[in-house]
Amino acid sequence: MVLKTFGWAFGFTVLGLALAVLYDGWTALGVVAILTVLEVSLSFDNAVINAGILKKMSAFWQKIFLTIGVLIAVFGMRLAFPVIIVAVTAKLSPVKAVQLAVDDKDRYQQLVTDAHPSIAAFGGMFLLMIFLSFIFEDRETKWLGWIERPLAKLGQVEMLSVCLSLIVLLIASMTVATHAHQHGGGHADKAQTVLTSGLAGVVTYLVVGGLSSFFENRLADEADAQADAEVIPPAESRETRTGAASGPGGKGGPSLVAVTGKAAFFMFLYLEVIDASFSFDGVIGAFAITNDIVLMALGLGIGAMYVRSLTVYLVRQGTLDDYVYLEHGAHYAIGALALILLITIQYQISEIITGLIGVVLIGLSFWSSVLRNRRIAAGRPRASDLA
Repeated sequence: MVLKTFGWAFGFTVLGLALAVLYDGWTALGVVAILTVLEVSLSFDNAVINAGILKKMSAFWQKIFLTIGVLIAVFGMRLAFPVIIVAVTAKLSPVKAVQLAVDDKDRYQQLVTDAHPSIAAFGGMFLLMIFLSFIFEDRETKWLGWIERPLAKLGQVEMLSVCLSLIVLLIASMTVATHAHQHGGGHADKAQTVLTSGLAGVVTYLVVGGLSSFFENRLADEADAQADAEVIPPAESRETRTGAASGPGGKGGPSLVAVTGKAAFFMFLYLEVIDASFSFDGVIGAFAITNDIVLMALGLGIGAMYVRSLTVYLVRQGTLDDYVYLEHGAHYAIGALALILLITIQYQISEIITGLIGVVLIGLSFWSSVLRNRRIAAGRPRASDLA
């Protein structure tokens, strides 16, 4: 199971490390290995979030996620994205931006650093929308009930997550954005840039997430209609159609009738935007290790392969159904990362802190899930354990 799921990641690791040695010797191999660890440590919560979405999709779309999706993640976000950012902000052609990345690495790093406020605003607002939409939804399973119950009641207010996100964006544009960090330790007023990029992040979430939900709901309605015709309880059909959990402690895995077609396509787009948002801090943080675009692409690309494979592993093992609070911990980590991205518009925060926050939150949610499962197995469950 492990070899089958992580086979591509293992193969890409061998190839990537070999290319690193051929490119710049054994030192390059060490740099690529460090970048790989950085990417995996910063993106573990990304894998958990992705698994919650991917388990609804058919096997075909899961393969698309592992193949075409990886190409987008490696060559799109880890290689092409920084170059595109430099080309846009410095008003250069893509060809000249690539030449700059290869021939003048220090200048390339400076331009990427100067573009960080817009990158952080877009990614931060997109991730904040994911967190708020999750925390304001009334879910049967609650990890931190004393927080989640009152927030679920507040979530009944229409468009509350959008309103709060826009308030946070306005505060960021009037505070940290007015003294945005630039290369060489300088600062500049990037309020307008942050406001525009942040709005783009919110709109992207609403459009991609909205279309995905629309087609998914329409697919579920069609399943209900078919169930009525076959005299099958609609509730059962909907749960099957959307890949509901199999129950406390049970193996979930992929849904029996998985999401396909347009719904799966927009879910795939949604996953790619989530991955892009998570990759921002990894791409920026990589400059603390190297400013060589080739080594960055190799190291972060290998890490992205492991994150993708881990996502599929979590789905096939039914891990999110066995450890029901993992998804909660990952979303809290997303909320923390969103705020950190906005803070880094002005202040520099070590990637070690960012990674540790995610690991701690997911670790706590995993341990809480283990304790819950033990209580159920011992016949002494709490009321919240059976919700």
